[in-house]
Amino acid sequence: MTDRGHWPLVGRDAELASLEAVAGRVLTGGRPRVVQIEGPAGIGKSALLSAWRRRDDRFRVLRARCHPLERESAFAVARQLFQPVVGAAGEGAGAGAGDGGASAPQVLDAGASSDPAVYGPGAMAAALDGLDGLTQRLAARQPLLLVVDELQWIDPPSLRWLVRLVRRVQPCRVLVAVITPTAEFRNPDPLLAELLHCAHCHTIGLGPLGVVDVQRLAQVVWEGADPDPSFCAACHAATGGHPMFLRALLHHAQLSGLRPTAECQDRIRSVSLPTLRREIRHRLSQGPPEAVELAQAVALLGDGRPRSLLAAHCGRGEAVVRAAASDLRGLGLLRADGEPGFVHQVVRDTVLATMSPDELSRGHARAAQVSYFSGRPDEEAAAHLLAADPVQGAWAVPVLRGAAREALRRGAPERAADYLHCALRQPPQAGACGPVLLQLATVTSCYNADQAGAYVTGALETLTNDADRRAALGLLTSCLLLAPGSGTALAAVDRLMVDGPMQADGQGAERELALRVEVLRSLVEGERPTARPATPAVDVEHLLGRTPGERQLLALHAFRALRAGRPASYVGTLLDRASGTLPVLSHETFPLHYFVAQTLLHLDELDRADRWRAQLAQGIEGMGRDLLAGAVATYQAASALRRGDVTEALAMARQALGPGRAAGRVPYATTLDAIRIDALLAQGDVDAAERVALARSGEGLGKGAWEPPLFLMSSAALRTAQGDARAALSLLHECGHHIDASGTVSPAVCPWRSRAAALHLALGEADAARDLIDEELELARRCQIPRAIGVALRMAGKAATGARRLALLDEAVGVLTATPARLELSRALHDLGVASMHRGDTAGARRALRKGLVLATECGATVLATRLRQRLHDAGGRAGRDGSGLLTPGEERVSTLAAQGHSNKEIAERLFVSLRTVETHLTGAYRKLGIAGRAQLAAAMTSSTAGTG
Repeated sequence: MTDRGHWPLVGRDAELASLEAVAGRVLTGGRPRVVQIEGPAGIGKSALLSAWRRRDDRFRVLRARCHPLERESAFAVARQLFQPVVGAAGEGAGAGAGDGGASAPQVLDAGASSDPAVYGPGAMAAALDGLDGLTQRLAARQPLLLVVDELQWIDPPSLRWLVRLVRRVQPCRVLVAVITPTAEFRNPDPLLAELLHCAHCHTIGLGPLGVVDVQRLAQVVWEGADPDPSFCAACHAATGGHPMFLRALLHHAQLSGLRPTAECQDRIRSVSLPTLRREIRHRLSQGPPEAVELAQAVALLGDGRPRSLLAAHCGRGEAVVRAAASDLRGLGLLRADGEPGFVHQVVRDTVLATMSPDELSRGHARAAQVSYFSGRPDEEAAAHLLAADPVQGAWAVPVLRGAAREALRRGAPERAADYLHCALRQPPQAGACGPVLLQLATVTSCYNADQAGAYVTGALETLTNDADRRAALGLLTSCLLLAPGSGTALAAVDRLMVDGPMQADGQGAERELALRVEVLRSLVEGERPTARPATPAVDVEHLLGRTPGERQLLALHAFRALRAGRPASYVGTLLDRASGTLPVLSHETFPLHYFVAQTLLHLDELDRADRWRAQLAQGIEGMGRDLLAGAVATYQAASALRRGDVTEALAMARQALGPGRAAGRVPYATTLDAIRIDALLAQGDVDAAERVALARSGEGLGKGAWEPPLFLMSSAALRTAQGDARAALSLLHECGHHIDASGTVSPAVCPWRSRAAALHLALGEADAARDLIDEELELARRCQIPRAIGVALRMAGKAATGARRLALLDEAVGVLTATPARLELSRALHDLGVASMHRGDTAGARRALRKGLVLATECGATVLATRLRQRLHDAGGRAGRDGSGLLTPGEERVSTLAAQGHSNKEIAERLFVSLRTVETHLTGAYRKLGIAGRAQLAAAMTSSTAGTG
């Protein structure tokens, strides 16, 4: 056969010109660009790129070929691209100077994928920065051509790096050439779409060759001949102009004794191959048995595997493998350079198609075994075990469990679950089922709490190790929290409570287990709204928080004490003991984080809660823990709403729901819907809030103790906005029934009484309103949480008359001013302003209404802002439609000092803020006051004060 390297590139002049044009833009513009070469298998994509590379030596070429077995291996493509560069310098990753080896990122180490630190928090960003730096240094020496073949199998971390590379703003002369199939290439990955976006990617699609091109190829096969046009037309018709088919056909025609003449054109149909695979099978059959064995080994293990690994799979010596590889290259099936690799994916598919299902299973089992005993990464061996029948030997289960740990570290929990399901299918081994089920529950809890709960209860029935049992109990508690109201494993928990695996005497080494049991027991009782939590079996009062079990129980008890209306000082003491040494967020530790978070939220320690939430989000970023990430996002939305930031609360609630709702993976979906309703109502979008409520009613509220009452309270607000006070009142009393049944009395958790009192007042039922107000105010003063006291005082003021009304509302404003509850403060200022106006104090009314309007505008509460603006107008004050003329407290402080003659630097030092903050506040003040600068500030401030009272 004509050597593959001698086939000329024909019919691709326009495509070569396109490549040259893109390369020119990279060289002249200095910005990274992408060129995508796409087409069906065998169309000549690699040949086109190789021909251009031979014509243009301005670029240094680094090449990688993606493979399905390596898609789950982090930075596999980046390693293929850069490890030869680092290796050529004689350096390890991160070693000294060399041609690009200087400060090479750790991810390029051969053993990096098995190092847990590589995939820990922050390591992804460090790896990406390292690759960027290495690319920048190499490109500074000589422009780079990064060739990525079979892009559809690229691993996600490498893809993320490439996207970062092409979006960078700094000059970097890099051309990324990616080779992709067409019809079979249907990857919806948004990162892949970004890499191939037309803004920085030029796509070159390859189609069939023409008849003229066939003539040039025929001249190569029949040296010195002048092919007849009719013969070439017949060849073109038989192959559709497909380059690889054409080459196979022309070569086959030559072997059959044909000549490129008009007389032979009719015989072309009899020698044309129906598929390329027939030609490949024919070529393969011409080789010796060792060549067939090697072809099957390469097909199973993948391209570029070491000869030692291929030799072990074939059961042959390396010398035999080298000879077999030479035979396959002579047949045109293996590439001529590097470790054995097929010339095209079609060759691999054909080789695999020649093997029966039993042969494939045995081949993958053999590949897994030799990969394991050759020290290859666990995931490489595990990928073969997935395609094989259960294998004998104790090595398979540890390999699959190790692969699952690696997959989980790099954020692929569903792939990890595949490995563990495979581990459960292996021949049973003593004591292995329980730990495997526990590990499966751990990875499944990343995306399906119900399923994880079932696995962990199964594990608890067989686990005997105390550490595993403690971990299982923590995980089961986490599953109950992440799927509230779904009934997750409650029946199984009830059974386990009375069976042996859940029993602990609370002494010595068993004490931690007993504490975890008590946490789970208390939570299960709290999940049933009709049953009040029983007295803890452990003396929580004297726990110091020295162990994980103690901290979990303290955190749970702190939240229960808060719900029960215990004083905030007592709750805070318990919380401090529980949260003194918070561990990294995981599914085992989630119960501790959950109860600490909820307690902080309702204690109104929102700054502390936000800092802590940000740490949690950073700790699980990119790790595939979708449910935990959803819980953290829900917490951020709830915190924003309690702070009064309506816009952020709505945005975060929508983000937390995202596309996961359709997959049934959203924790606290009912809570998120309640947040959305409250935020939409604050923005005045009643119709959108109604759509959310209708969708939730279709899905049901669940049976948990926490979410349904909050949703009922939000639904009541919706009915109030729609003018149906009676329906709203009914919903609030139903909410109160659920709250009372769960043992919750603190209005800091659910202020349903004050809301119901407002409706009773609107309906003229003053006595019922006062009873509810008195009860809520008493409970609020008992719990000592200022927000709850301020809300109750505000409602008490609305129900009072005369001077007492003004006094109560003034007290409510004073209490709420010291809290982060900006929206509640704005409401109280509205009511105080109205009451002051009724008493004839228009100046006081304007002051209150003006402050309330600023707060409502900052919060994005458009309905309240509109009402305040109208009230301010009624009181003789002025405000623009967008709140212009109303300075924020920060703007007012800075502007006052500036009007007194202080410089920006003096203001910054006096207020302990940055110069940038001073400049921002002054710019906002100038815009709102309609002035050009500082010289007009004093007069404008005086006018503003007079105009707004």
